[in-house]
Amino acid sequence: MTSHTAPSTSFSTTEPFTTKLSTTDVEPLLKMMETLRDPQTGCPWDKAQTFQTIVPFTLEEAYEVADTIERLAWDELPDELGDLLFQIVFYCQLGKEQGKFDFATVIEKISDKLTRRHPHVFGDKNLQIGDSAQTMKANWEAIKVLEREQKALQTVGKTQVDALVSALDNIPRSQPALSRAIKIQQRVARVGFDWAELEPVVAKIHEEIDEVLHEVNQPEQNQEKVQSEMGDLLFAVVNLARHLKVDPEQALRQANLKFERRFRGVEQLASDSGKSMQEHTLMELDTYWDQVKATEPR
Repeated sequence: MTSHTAPSTSFSTTEPFTTKLSTTDVEPLLKMMETLRDPQTGCPWDKAQTFQTIVPFTLEEAYEVADTIERLAWDELPDELGDLLFQIVFYCQLGKEQGKFDFATVIEKISDKLTRRHPHVFGDKNLQIGDSAQTMKANWEAIKVLEREQKALQTVGKTQVDALVSALDNIPRSQPALSRAIKIQQRVARVGFDWAELEPVVAKIHEEIDEVLHEVNQPEQNQEKVQSEMGDLLFAVVNLARHLKVDPEQALRQANLKFERRFRGVEQLASDSGKSMQEHTLMELDTYWDQVKATEPR
């Protein structure tokens, strides 16, 4: 995506970093976005964008923020956060042009939500809900359930009878599949639809593997059925990760990095041998893999 953010500014991670910021300081950025979208003098690329077309860029910028944090590249983080902020400003400009909302609306919405979800901080100071992170999370979830119920009432009708409130309401369908799977499982677990022990969770994975192999070994393989069973298997593996308190998205990212690091090592050993990767047998490459793996700390 074309970048319209300022160059990165470095700062020390060992000293407190502060800056004076007022609500008016965002105005130049909003004005810049408005200028980029000006029908007569704006940027052709920016003028051509819609809510739908910039969604992929928003996801890309969010992943770049995550990658920067994982690499501990703090000098790069302000620049990446700026790119992500620009996405929000872009949506707000589109909303303003269409008379739907603007940046002030977004600020108002998040401010109201934070106030509503932190009654012990912004509301009744005497409210006792515990002081642990786990207790706070449980309280937030209870508040979010109430919010979903109220939203359903507004959407469907005026009485509780009219509204069918599901534990699965408001989980974005565009959310990455692994993250959405664990969100779905967390939601249903809160209403009691979950195994209490690990054994049936693991047994379910073996069951799904058998079902995948059953479809694969059919005389006439049906790819749609194979894909469906593979989806069930992946969902079951995510459930195991949840029970083990492992973030599957994070775990898979780490596995990707590990594989990449080891494969690069294999490529280096192959190059050192004077032969290309294609000239090696799979057994030889596996031997290189074991050599690279053996050099890693246990």
